[in-house]
Amino acid sequence: MKQYFVYILLCNDNTHYTGVTSNLEHRMNEHDSGKYPDSYTYKRRPVELKFFNTFKDVEDAILFEKKLKKWSKAKKVSLINSEFEKLPNLAKKKF
Repeated sequence: MKQYFVYILLCNDNTHYTGVTSNLEHRMNEHDSGKYPDSYTYKRRPVELKFFNTFKDVEDAILFEKKLKKWSKAKKVSLINSEFEKLPNLAKKKF
């Protein structure tokens, strides 16, 4: 059965990148090598994997990725640090 991963990277400029993939190891190698010069992480390397979650359904993974992308940095850090009790009280990212 295929697995999908939603992941959060910490970039060298202290920002976070959130993505979804079916092969986390391969995708990390792409981020690390700078395979895509136009990507967000290219000029922010090295990157560090801080969080990932697995999904059996690609649609569920994509929905979770979209949800995380709307989260504030504080909320993402709480997730990364397994401080789940803080998540409900942290504000959404404001645009």
